[in-house]
Amino acid sequence: MSDPTRRAELFGGADSGRRFTGPTTGDERRMLIDVLGAQRATLRLKCSGLGPELALRSVEPSTLSLLGLVRRLADVERRWFRRVLAGQDAPALFSSTADPDEDFDGATDDPGVVAAAWEAWRTEVAFAEQFATEAPDLDVEGDDSWRGTVSLRWVLIHMIEEYARHNGHADLLRERIDGAVGV
Repeated sequence: MSDPTRRAELFGGADSGRRFTGPTTGDERRMLIDVLGAQRATLRLKCSGLGPELALRSVEPSTLSLLGLVRRLADVERRWFRRVLAGQDAPALFSSTADPDEDFDGATDDPGVVAAAWEAWRTEVAFAEQFATEAPDLDVEGDDSWRGTVSLRWVLIHMIEEYARHNGHADLLRERIDGAVGV
C-alpha cells in the first residue's frame, strides 16, 4: 500500500523550520517573547513571495486579505505596546474611529501601499520586541480603555492569541491565492 499524499504540497522556505525553536522550559519572559516571535514569523512566511497578490480578498462581502492582516497587526502591535504599555500618544496607522475598517478596506495592490504596510509592521514589531525585552519585568502595567489595567504578561499572551487567530486566516487566504498550504 502506498503512502497517501496531501492534495497540496506544504510550503516552507528558509525560515519555516526555525520558527518554533525557542525554549520550552525556563524563563517565562523568554518563552512568551519567543512564541510571539514564532507567530510573527508565521505571518511573514504566509505572505512570503507575494507582492500585489497580498491584497486579494477572501470572498465577498469580506474585505479580508493578507495585506489587511499585516496592516491590522501593525495597528494592534502599536496599540498594545506603544499606547497602552509605553503610554505614548500613537494613533492607529491604518484605522480610526471614523473608519474602523480602513486597515482592511485600504489594503490595495498599489506597491506603495504594500511597502508602507510592511514598513509599519516591522517598525511596530521592533518597538514591541525592544519594549518586552527591556521592561523590568512582566508585571509592567498600562491602562487600556477596553480591558482596564493590563500587564506586559497579559499583552504578550493576548498578542500570541491575536497572531494565532489571524495566522489561521492567513492559511486560507494564501491557499486561495496560489494553493500553498503550510504550518
